[in-house]
Amino acid sequence: MTKPELVVDAHAALGEGPWWDCRASLLYWLDIRGERLHIFDPDKCADRELDLESVPGAVVGRSQGGLLMAMKDGFAFVDPITGAASPICDPEADIPGNRFNDGKCDSRGRLWAGTMDEAEKEGVGSLYSLDADLSCRRLISGVGISNGLAWSADDKTMYYIDTPTRRVDAFDFDVEEGRISRRRTVIEVPRSVGYPDGMTIDEEGMLWVALWEGWGLCRWDPRTGRLLERVDVPVAKATSCAFGGQALDRLYITTASIGLRPNRSKSQPHAGGLFVMEPGVRGLPAVPFAG
Repeated sequence: MTKPELVVDAHAALGEGPWWDCRASLLYWLDIRGERLHIFDPDKCADRELDLESVPGAVVGRSQGGLLMAMKDGFAFVDPITGAASPICDPEADIPGNRFNDGKCDSRGRLWAGTMDEAEKEGVGSLYSLDADLSCRRLISGVGISNGLAWSADDKTMYYIDTPTRRVDAFDFDVEEGRISRRRTVIEVPRSVGYPDGMTIDEEGMLWVALWEGWGLCRWDPRTGRLLERVDVPVAKATSCAFGGQALDRLYITTASIGLRPNRSKSQPHAGGLFVMEPGVRGLPAVPFAG
């Protein structure tokens, strides 16, 4: 395992949502508060920034090209060259204080994305799925801050984080119908560790969880709830992580600078940056949206 190294000193206010495009070997990631999409090319060590038309919450590629994003005003197809958005639907048009906050596709190419109140009022968010035919369903309600998502390699289990609960929950997953059931807690995140934020899964079935106000991320075994290892990051607010690279052996980590006071910013000069490490284990390929 190598230590995380800074690759983009972006000073993002709220870096989030890394998604590795296996076809193009590019990493898409967001600055939510900055309303900006980043496209990082590791071969050129170049990061392109694109201003967006709305507050982004999640980004994934599409199987037929282009991007799908979950934004403050709903789901939209987005042109990765211009940033122009083509709206699909807004399941929470009647809740103007909410925005989308994280999302990923399951193995069938459905996008799962959840919402939160911008003032972080608890219990008003939900988790939705958007199918390839662009139909939208609500799967969970009463969510505080919808965050990390991951699926086991055998498609039998979905993992989910609602940040204020300080838990990682598991569901039985019906991959054919896109349904979840039998919710239970598999990981309790201690208060001393930080708040669980974004999440990814490796080829061994272990979960990597970014820690808001936790200065790093942890690898957990969801079968036992045991903490396996901790990785330190020189930023208090680690927000998410995603495997990338041609062999999926690199772990990209997004961070945030939002809320830093001047005295703390001196101790975190690279807050809001994008980091990468070699964790010694590979990840699973990210799935593009099927529609």
